[in-house]
Amino acid sequence: MEKMEEPAASGQGEVMTTHQHTPKRRKGGLITMPFIIANEAFEKVASYGLVPNMIFYLIKDYHMGVAQATTTIFLWNAATNFMPLLGAFISDSYLGRFLTIGLGSITSLLGMILMWLTAMIPQLRPSPCEQMTQTSCETPTAGQMAMLVSSMGLISIGAGGIRPCSLAFGADQLDNRADPKNERVLESYFGWYYASTAIAVLIALTAIVYIQDHHGWRVGYGVPAILMFLSAFLFFIASPLYLKQKASTSLFTGFAQVLVAAYKNRKVPFPPRDSDSKYHHAKNSESIAPTENLRFLNKACIIGNPEQDLAPDASASNPWSLCTVERVEELKAIIRVIPLWSTGIMMSINVSQGSFQLLQASSMDRHLTSNFQIPAGSFSTFVVISLAAWVVLYDRAILPLASKIKGKPVRLGVKLRMGIGLFLSCVAMVVAGIVENIRRRKAIGHGYLNNPQAVLGMSALWLVPQFCLNGLAEAFNGIGQTEFYYSEFPKSLSSIAGALFGLGMAVANLLATVILSAVDHLTSKGGKDGWVPNNINKGHYDNYYWLLAIMSSVNLLYFLFCSWAYGPCKEQITKVRDEGNGFNKEEEELSILGTMIKEEGKVLEGEELSRV
Repeated sequence: MEKMEEPAASGQGEVMTTHQHTPKRRKGGLITMPFIIANEAFEKVASYGLVPNMIFYLIKDYHMGVAQATTTIFLWNAATNFMPLLGAFISDSYLGRFLTIGLGSITSLLGMILMWLTAMIPQLRPSPCEQMTQTSCETPTAGQMAMLVSSMGLISIGAGGIRPCSLAFGADQLDNRADPKNERVLESYFGWYYASTAIAVLIALTAIVYIQDHHGWRVGYGVPAILMFLSAFLFFIASPLYLKQKASTSLFTGFAQVLVAAYKNRKVPFPPRDSDSKYHHAKNSESIAPTENLRFLNKACIIGNPEQDLAPDASASNPWSLCTVERVEELKAIIRVIPLWSTGIMMSINVSQGSFQLLQASSMDRHLTSNFQIPAGSFSTFVVISLAAWVVLYDRAILPLASKIKGKPVRLGVKLRMGIGLFLSCVAMVVAGIVENIRRRKAIGHGYLNNPQAVLGMSALWLVPQFCLNGLAEAFNGIGQTEFYYSEFPKSLSSIAGALFGLGMAVANLLATVILSAVDHLTSKGGKDGWVPNNINKGHYDNYYWLLAIMSSVNLLYFLFCSWAYGPCKEQITKVRDEGNGFNKEEEELSILGTMIKEEGKVLEGEELSRV
């Protein structure tokens, strides 16, 4: 190839020489940002726009009962929340971020096209039937259900490829350590990224829901498919501009190595306490010996025979038989937070009850003016609004004012905020039960017992307090939970903090399915209507909410025990140590923590929106 490029004339040679010495443009940079941000934003508008009204689609067009339709949505949400964990693992270990996002975009597009086809082709749905009034309707065939489930599955798989990689892929394009403005550039990118995420979610919960309500499923599902096409197209068209990093060893693989090595070395005796050289650690590491908690894992880093266990460069000859102290401590950190992590699952279960609240809203007066009414599927925007409003108020008004009054930096501890969030989530379920009890009595009083589609004169704005309480619960517990992980984990585990959050939501959706199925089975015995029948006016949704409130109260007690068992957080230990030594480092420590959360914890905003 080089010989073919040699010029025949000297003038041409001069041109080629000049061209060859022109420095090659570095890939990545700000030019890639619109494509990456657009890919994530369009995907969110498309996917989140399908969820709010899905309960109506399943009930009216697929003739599912309320319990079955809600269970289907719970399982779909569980898959959507679990897939990013698998996507992150595949991206880090095998494909890299570019291929993972690309395959995720194509898969999600295929899923939305299939969903749109279920609305366009009548043969892909059961024959029309009024599920609420007729005693029996044609159930979907195996082929029709396979088409529906396939579309949902492909959308979940696609989300698993895009969501865990998009933010990091964008940061890869901008992260230039040699640039003194690197930190400011990344900060600006994170800001624009999450601003677009917030706007995308609000558009999905308002504009897409409005289109579905007023123009039907064909248009309402066609628009998300078009947006997903734009998402994939814009991402791939900028492929030559991207900086594409190769995959590396995943943390999940490292944790598996620790467990295997600890089991293999289970019969190896512990070295004396003063024999730090017997533990394998990375070069220039601050951790030369493991901690005493979860001591059985320490055997994974014990050097039994240096000649066999260590390579000439002092690395482990077999990482499945010998691990570093750092990797062992990382796994310990994750195991220690699992009990506190589990306390947030109940709040996620409460927040995931949007399908029932959607049915409530559709049976109430949603008019703001004589000509405009709020779509039932848009009421969840109050969760986002209250969450965002509290974050701004807390960060920009409450904390500065409290710090000014006390004369020193003031902040609520992460575990205190987590507890407040769980309490507010419990209150939200109590309020939801009270409002539903009033709504049901009014419906029966007006003679609507057998007419679930009747619109009651009671304003749907009575539902707003429970949505706002759920938003505040998210703001306290959700953000506090993520901040807790970031402050307690080593820096190398910053990506795991977000993964734990998504895993909590996935587990919550699965448990919500179990709870709903159990309640429906136990309360409908003997031919009774049960608590969650198809006819909302014959059911007892209020009892279901109060059951969740009772479970939330028990969970709050469980949280207090786990918080006590965990002991003080790292920031509390640092503060006590500094005060004991006579140093006033409180402001410095808070500044360091704040910077870390600002730089790494920005992921929490997008994740909080993802929980809606």
